[in-house]
This record gives sequence, structure tokens and C-alpha cells, in this order.
Amino acid sequence: MPLTIVLSIKIESVMLQIIELIDDAIWMYLAVPLICFFGIYATWKTNAVQIRKARQVGKLLIECYQSENCDSDRGINPLHAFYITLGGCVGIANVVAVCSAIKLGGPGALFWMWVSALFGMLVKYSEVYLGVKYRVVNQLNSYDGGPMYYFTQVFKSNWPSTVFAILLAIYGIEVYMFKIVTDAFVINWGLSHYFVMSALLLLILLVVSGGSKRVGEVSSYIMPAFLTIYCVMGVWVLLMHIDRIPSVLWMVVQSAFTGKAAVGGFAGSSALMAISQGVKRACYTGDIGVGYAGVVCAETSDADPKKQANLTILGIFLDTFVVCSMSVLLVLVTDVWTLGLPESEWVHQALAMHFPYMSIFMPILIFLLGFSSLIAFFHVGIKCVNYLSPKFGRPLYYIYATVAFVGFSFVDQTEALLLMSLCGACMLLLNMYAIIKLYHHIRFD
Repeated sequence: MPLTIVLSIKIESVMLQIIELIDDAIWMYLAVPLICFFGIYATWKTNAVQIRKARQVGKLLIECYQSENCDSDRGINPLHAFYITLGGCVGIANVVAVCSAIKLGGPGALFWMWVSALFGMLVKYSEVYLGVKYRVVNQLNSYDGGPMYYFTQVFKSNWPSTVFAILLAIYGIEVYMFKIVTDAFVINWGLSHYFVMSALLLLILLVVSGGSKRVGEVSSYIMPAFLTIYCVMGVWVLLMHIDRIPSVLWMVVQSAFTGKAAVGGFAGSSALMAISQGVKRACYTGDIGVGYAGVVCAETSDADPKKQANLTILGIFLDTFVVCSMSVLLVLVTDVWTLGLPESEWVHQALAMHFPYMSIFMPILIFLLGFSSLIAFFHVGIKCVNYLSPKFGRPLYYIYATVAFVGFSFVDQTEALLLMSLCGACMLLLNMYAIIKLYHHIRFD
């Protein structure tokens, strides 16, 4: 191999290690403490409102279904806004990225996902509340809102809003999920990489070009279908290993505080790594603190910020306590996590032990997951570039999306995930500062 190529590979490897160290440092020493301290404080001040409102949130969802077909003069139906945010939460990260957390942090990472989700409910509630409260009317018979708009209540300069919009626009092109969906069809169905990549990109552009209403309608069909199928299959597998569930749950709690020694194909991890990976993946899968939900929910036709914010509590519950927990428990009770397989194959392998033809069915499941997230994030990205440049933002973003999706579909999955994680961490720091400063404007009851 020529010396220049060897040097290029080594430089790229060193750069990735540096970026990974920066990403871990931001999450461990800044993002994690911010989320935990704010979540604990808000939970104490509101007497654990996220738990007390559980029944009320369920009733609210039923009310939204009953009014689903009611026309509104401006904005989108609250139920569609909820499903767009849920589509961004419940995605491939719930099946693959959570397995990465277990691979690096051990089973204890799941415990810290639960903790982060419980406190993160109030973080996400806050950003949605502020997103609706400080939204503005746009020319498309809807609203614009989110961190870029409530930042003006905190910062004297516009640069934080601009930086945030740029980061969220980058984050909106979910290269990691695009890569996973593409690989699922190429590997399992033997289709051409270029064909799958092109078809997926065209589908995304077709749905997103229809605006928030089309994205909301598509998400409202995909998400219930996925949740039903995945939960039924997952519960069946868990019932087949019901005798192992108590010991697995004890392992999750114990290793959350003590770490986990090497076992099978697992290299071992510390309690600190379990905390870092658990919080990081909970924030990534649930979009906690990154501001995405505030942008989407600002489009709701309901004028009451509390209504849409309350639905986000249900969204985090479904994301972390149902789907993420299901994925992790599947790979733990079947011992797939100790076999030394790539983490992207863990859930597939766990389900394949109990269901036939998973190589045919799994890509469809991955598509349902990935597509709902891809269109939801793309839609938010368009909102961000329209904020940056109403005239040129959308066409330039389409070009950027095409280049990014195609380019990252040829790189390793971990590199794509690292990019999304780093962008998310930077947005979270900016957003958490604004939320803390505006805390006295948020109403929880």
C-alpha cells in the first residue's frame, strides 16, 4: 500500500478519535450534568408532574384522535404534530444505537436511559412549551417556532439562533439512519446499493415536499403500525425467556453502579461508561434537549402550549420505556450481546431465533422505523434553512441532503452516528441554557 494512503488512513483515524473524545467529554462533563440537574430540580419543584400527569396525557391523546378530522384555520392537527415528533424519537436508534450503548457501556446503560428519560421528559416538555409560546405566524398558513425564536428572549445577539439553526439543519439530514436503512435492504435482500439509495432518497423528497401536513399524515400511519408489530414480536420473545427476566433486570441495575466485567463477546465496561452511554443514547433516541420537538410542535393548531407539551411526555415514555427497553431486553435475555456480532445485527438475531424469514421481514421493519425519522428530521431541517435564508434555503438544502445522504451511505455506521451525536451535544448545550433562563415562563400545571 502506498505511503500516502497509509498516512491518510492514520490521520483520518486520529481525527475520528479526537472527535470521539470531544463528543464524550461534552456529554459527560456538560450535557449529562445539565440534564440531570435541571430534571431533578424541575421534578422536585413540580412534585414529579411527569408521573402525576400520566392518566391525563392518555386522555389527551384520545381527545386528539376524536378531533383528528377537525379542520383548523392555521397550523397542523396536534395529533399529527405528536406523530412527527414521535417519528423523530422512535427510529432506528431505538434498535441499533441503544445496542451500541450496551456494547460500550454494558447492560447498566439501560438503567441510565430510564433515569435520563424520566428527567428528560421535563426538558422536552419545556422546549415544546417555549416553542409554542414564542412561535410566529408564517406565510404558509402555519407557524414557525423552536429554539431559534425563543433564543431572542435570552440572547441580545442573533448569532446563537443562527448557530443553532445551522447545527439543527445538519442534524436534520439523518445520515446514520439513511445508512442503516440502505444497508438493511442491500445486505438482506441483495439489492443494488445505488438502487436502494436512489429510491429511498426520492421517497424522502416526495413526502417532505408536501410540507408538515403530508409528513404528519405519513407519520400517523407508520408509527402505530411499527409500535404494534414490534411490541407484539418483542413480548413474544420475552415470554419465551420469562424465567431469565428477573436476573437480567438485576444485572441491569447492578452493572449501572458497578460496571460489567468481560463476558462472551463483550469486552467489559465501567459504571462511568454506563452512565455516559446511557444518557447519551437516551438523549439521542428521545431527542431530549436538542430542540427538534420545539420546532415541530410550534406548528400545532392548538394555542395552548401545555397541550402539545403534555403529549411529549407520552412520546418519551414510548420511545425509551417501551421501544428502547424492548430492544435491550431482547438482546440480553437471548445473550446475543455476548456473541461478538456487530451491534447493528443484535435485535435482528434475537428476533430470528424465534421468528422465521427475519432476513426478509427485518428490512421492512427497519424501513418503517427509519423512514418516519428521515422525513421528520428533513422537515425540521427545511424549517431551519428557511429561517437562515427564506429565498435560497430550501433548494440549497436539497442539494446538501443529496450529497450528504449519498456520501455517508458509503462510510462506516459509527462515523455517521458520531456526527449526529456531536451536533446533538452542541445543540443541547445552547438549548439547555435558554430553557434554564426561561424556566420561570414555563407552566407545568
